[in-house]
Amino acid sequence: MSKLRLSIAIGDYDRNRPLLDGEVQIDGVDPVFMKLFPEEIFFRAFRHAEFDVCEASLSSFAVKVDHGTNPYVGVPAFVSRAFRHSEIFIRTDRGIEKPEDLKGKRIGCPEYQLTACVWIRSMLEDDYGVRPTDVTWVRGGIEQPGRAEKIAVSLPSDIRVEQAPADRSLNQMLADGEIDGFIGPRAPSAFEAGHPKIARLFATPTAAASDYYRRTNIFPIMHVIGARRTIVEDQPWLPAALLKAFEQSKRIALSRLTDTSATKVTLPFVEEQLQSAKKLMGNDFWSYGVEANRHVLDAFLQAHHSQGLSSRRLGVEDLFPAPTLEAFKI
Repeated sequence: MSKLRLSIAIGDYDRNRPLLDGEVQIDGVDPVFMKLFPEEIFFRAFRHAEFDVCEASLSSFAVKVDHGTNPYVGVPAFVSRAFRHSEIFIRTDRGIEKPEDLKGKRIGCPEYQLTACVWIRSMLEDDYGVRPTDVTWVRGGIEQPGRAEKIAVSLPSDIRVEQAPADRSLNQMLADGEIDGFIGPRAPSAFEAGHPKIARLFATPTAAASDYYRRTNIFPIMHVIGARRTIVEDQPWLPAALLKAFEQSKRIALSRLTDTSATKVTLPFVEEQLQSAKKLMGNDFWSYGVEANRHVLDAFLQAHHSQGLSSRRLGVEDLFPAPTLEAFKI
C-alpha cells in the first residue's frame, strides 16, 4: 500500500532534525518537508492553509479555534518553547527601572496576538501588576514597516492598540525614541547593534526566568503542530502518528545533546547549561504531550481569554483531539 503523501512545514531545530533527515519515519506517511522560518509558516498556514502539516503559533491556533475557523487539528508536540524575560526591551531614558514602570508607556509589539506577547503580558500582570490595559501597544513590523495581524482579532475597548506609521518599523521607532519599549519573539536589531539607550528590562533575564519557573512550574509553550482537519477526518490515526514521530525525533536530539564528547552545538559550556536545566526543571525539561503540560496550557488559555483574544475560556480538549490525549503503555 502507498503511504499518505503530506507537505510538512517546520523549523530546522535539533529536535526536528531526525525527522527532517529521514532518520525518524512517520507511520503511514510519505513526507515532503519544508524548512521555513516561523513567520513564513504561520502567515501561509493561517492566511491560506497551504500545508498539510505545519508548526503553528499557539496563540494564533487558539484564536482560530475560538472563531471556529481553524483548518488544522492540534498535535501536542511543542517544538518551540521559551522563557521570554529576555525579550522585553526598554529605552533607558524613560525612567523605566522595574516592570511596574511600564504603566502608561507606549510599547511596541509585532502583533498583539503573538504567543510570545501573550506570555510576556501574562507574566507582567501576574508577577508585577502591569495589566494589558495599563499600556498603549504599538503594532508593526520589527524590522520592516507595514506588518499587520495575520489573523483579525476583536479586542475589548479598554485595550489600546495603535498601528505604527506605514513607513516606520518598531526597531526604528525604538531607536529614535518614538516608543518607550518593545516586546516580541526576537530582539530588535538596534539592541543587537549596541544602541546606547536600549536595554533589556531584566538585566539578568536567566535569573528572572529561573525564579519564574520555580514559582510557577511553567516553561512557556510557543508552538504546536497542526494537521489539516479534512485529512484527519479521513485519516483519524494521523495526529497520534505525528506525535509519536515528533517524540522520537526529540528523544534522539536530546541523547545527542547529552553526549558532550564532541559538542553538538556551536556554543561553549553546553554540558554545564544542560546540567543546570536538569537541576532546575528535571530530566524531562522539554516535554511533549498534554498531561505533562496541562498546567502550562491552562495558564496560557486563561491569559489568552483575559487579554481579549478568545471570546470564551478555551479548554485543552478544544485544541487537541482525543487520540493525542493519551498513549499506550507496555
